[in-house]
Amino acid sequence: MAINISLLISHFTPFISLYLLFHTTTTISAVNITHLLSPFPDLSDFSALLSATTVAAALSHRSSLTLLAVPNSFLRSSSLLRPSPPSNIADVIRYHVLLQHLNPNDLTGFPPSGKLVPTLFQTTSRDSRATSNLGYVNVTYDGQTNTTTVSSPAAYSQPPNSATVISVIKTLNHNVSIFYVNSLIVPYGFDLLTSETRPPLGLNITKAITDGHNFNVAASMLAASGVVQEFESDENGAGITMFVPTDDAFADLPATANFQSLPADKKADVLRFHVLHSYYPLGSLQSIVNPVQPTLATEDKGAGMFTLNISRVNGSVAINTGIVIASVTQTVLDQNPVAIFGISRVLLPKEIFGKNDENAPVGNGAPSPVSSSSPGDFPPEFFVPSLPPANREELHSSATVRCVNFVVFCTGLLYVFV
Repeated sequence: MAINISLLISHFTPFISLYLLFHTTTTISAVNITHLLSPFPDLSDFSALLSATTVAAALSHRSSLTLLAVPNSFLRSSSLLRPSPPSNIADVIRYHVLLQHLNPNDLTGFPPSGKLVPTLFQTTSRDSRATSNLGYVNVTYDGQTNTTTVSSPAAYSQPPNSATVISVIKTLNHNVSIFYVNSLIVPYGFDLLTSETRPPLGLNITKAITDGHNFNVAASMLAASGVVQEFESDENGAGITMFVPTDDAFADLPATANFQSLPADKKADVLRFHVLHSYYPLGSLQSIVNPVQPTLATEDKGAGMFTLNISRVNGSVAINTGIVIASVTQTVLDQNPVAIFGISRVLLPKEIFGKNDENAPVGNGAPSPVSSSSPGDFPPEFFVPSLPPANREELHSSATVRCVNFVVFCTGLLYVFV
């Protein structure tokens, strides 16, 4: 059978063109933010901070962002950053990177009450000071004054906690915008002027737990693991919140949760899983904004892993791991910046114990609201910060690429054979 080469070429050309066009447009998303700022000498200090903190390198992999740039005049007149450790400076700069592209018209579309927008601080913070929605900024627009304001969602955070957008600097390819703002914005949990000089609490966590009675097993495990020193070093900054199982909780561990047979590193992960890297008194836990909270284990293992679902149930605080549900039974210690609570069950992370028994019993026989489905099963608007916006963006982008590839492929086949 003779093959009409011209006919085949004419059929395949649109398919190949669509494929090449799609892949060409998806490979030009790298962002060189310092290059974009280089024509603006009044932003040289801010550009230098982006490079020195490695934030600029992190942005090179982003496909959609809005940068709030602070001019030299403010940075040089402010003493906020001078006494601060490099990690604090890096997180403040990350707080000025919004993980959503906003053009000048978008800024006038925000309601007076504001809308929360995620920042790079929420996704890459070394600690958990960006818990709940505190790694977000609240963007508001005042139609009477034609003013857009970006602020911390916690009104009681240390000033300066808000900035006014002055003007647009540059927009690029409908995915990058840079705006002048008139001030730094400090995230909640930072005290840049006094963080270096605040005296440490000097709390002996093991002694505090032992003095609480009925926590002997937990106290001995903490002392043997060595992680208690790690917890005590985290008292500064945003503080810590510990959930300590009672001796009865350890005695009631199911046979499937053979905790003592775990290797030392996994035991340490389980202990870190019982600690939030932020200070939450009981009232704050009961009214927590975002129920899904990262733990110290999240910092070691990656965003979205080893998280706790904290909620108020029948007047008490419930903690759900996806394997068990524990309740807060007592306050062992509440001394800012450390809170220690007794809990009714050992918190078993599904990342360790879920692998061995997918049908492991849930505490009190209640169904787990977080074990049935992953955040990845839902569209972006239903996400909570346990899976950072960066991961959601990459996941969504990857899924979109696969979907469009499939559609283009199918379109090409239909075009050839129909």
